[in-house]
Amino acid sequence: MTRLHRRMVKDMQLRGFAERTQETYLREVRKLCEHVDKSPGKITEDELREYFLHLKNEHGFAASSMKVAYCGVKFFFTFTLKREWSTLALVRARKEARLPVVLEVEEVRRIIGAADGLHNRAFFWTAYSCGLRLQEAVNLQVRDIDGDRMMLHVHRGKGARDRYVPLPQSTLRGLRIYWKTHCNPVWLFPFLGHARNQGPTATRPMNSSTTTLFPQVGYGNRR
Repeated sequence: MTRLHRRMVKDMQLRGFAERTQETYLREVRKLCEHVDKSPGKITEDELREYFLHLKNEHGFAASSMKVAYCGVKFFFTFTLKREWSTLALVRARKEARLPVVLEVEEVRRIIGAADGLHNRAFFWTAYSCGLRLQEAVNLQVRDIDGDRMMLHVHRGKGARDRYVPLPQSTLRGLRIYWKTHCNPVWLFPFLGHARNQGPTATRPMNSSTTTLFPQVGYGNRR
C-alpha cells in the first residue's frame, strides 16, 4: 500500500464512507493510473481531462458508471491531493430516468434457490425479504432479531442511521434453521473460513466479497 493509497483511505474513513464505497473509489483511481501509466501524484490535469473524455466518448460508459468514476477520482484529487483544477468542478454525470427492474417473488425464489449452500440462500433471502443493503445484511447480529414484535434492528444503515424493518415470519423461520448450523453467539452470518467450519467461533461476520453473486437483491420488503 503506497503513501497516497493510505492517505486516501484515511480521508475516506474521516468522511464516514462505507467499506464498499472505499473499495470502489480506490478501484477507480487505480484504473486511471493504469490508463495513463503513471503514479497518481504525477498525473496532470490535461491527462485527467483526456481520461474522462475517453470514458465518455470511446469507452461508452453508462451514466451510472461515469458517476462512479467521477466520484472516486474527484475525491482523490480534491481531498487527498487537494488539487484545485477546473476539470474537477466541470465533470458531471448525466442523470438517467429509468424504471427499476422488479422481479416477481417466484422469480427471486428461483434465483436464490440456485445459490450454493444454505448459508448463501439464508443471506440472500434475508436481504431481499427485509429490503436490506448488502453491508446491512452482512453485519446483522443475533440480538438484532425481535421475534416478539417481528422486527429486525438494522444498525448504521445509509447515513449512519439505525432503523427497524418488518421481519417476515418465513424469514425468521429460515434464520432459525440456518443459525442452528453454526450457533454463533453474535453474528447471524459469521465468517466460515475456507473449510466452512469456523462459524461457531467466528469473531467477525462473513466477507462482503463472498456475496457478489447476487449484488442487487434488495428490492424492498417482500413477504
